[in-house]
Amino acid sequence: MGNQITSQVIGQLTQDDTYEDWWKSKEITIPLFNNQKLPITFMNWTPDDFQAHLEEADTALRNFLHLTIDDLNNVTDLVYKNYTDFMDEVIYDGIDPEMANMTQNSDIWKFVYPTDIYISKRHRRDKDIYISVACSCGWDDEHGLQLVFRQGKKVTRVSGEDGHLTEADAWNKPDEEDELLSKF
Repeated sequence: MGNQITSQVIGQLTQDDTYEDWWKSKEITIPLFNNQKLPITFMNWTPDDFQAHLEEADTALRNFLHLTIDDLNNVTDLVYKNYTDFMDEVIYDGIDPEMANMTQNSDIWKFVYPTDIYISKRHRRDKDIYISVACSCGWDDEHGLQLVFRQGKKVTRVSGEDGHLTEADAWNKPDEEDELLSKF
């Protein structure tokens, strides 16, 4: 068993055997997703990072764990846009008929399946704590969907899983030009 660090919010985190800067929790109940249980992984965290930023990460976790389904519903249109943008770009023969015939944007949530939660510290600019929810989805088998919450409070990115926490980072543009991030 690897080294352990304790979060005041989610308890013991165990160092990953493969990636020494990844620390994983047991499954945690996530109110935002109808109390689904998901593991939370601190990604790219050294022991020094924990010493300097664990309190900040715990605050972000508290914020995130206080979010409800209403907060998720606030980003329905963004998730639906991710779906329609993807469908406009590709020819996809295997689409679920129910998904193809959605009558309202909120039906998109029937095709979003959260799998993991990652906590990262942005490596540049604001150097803030971001919580990224990785999801599989019914329209993009390869990249899935990620919902990124700055400080665990508010969605600042909806995209395929590409390793970036912000649109500004993904497209190397100023934070002010990142529509969601600039509204935080």
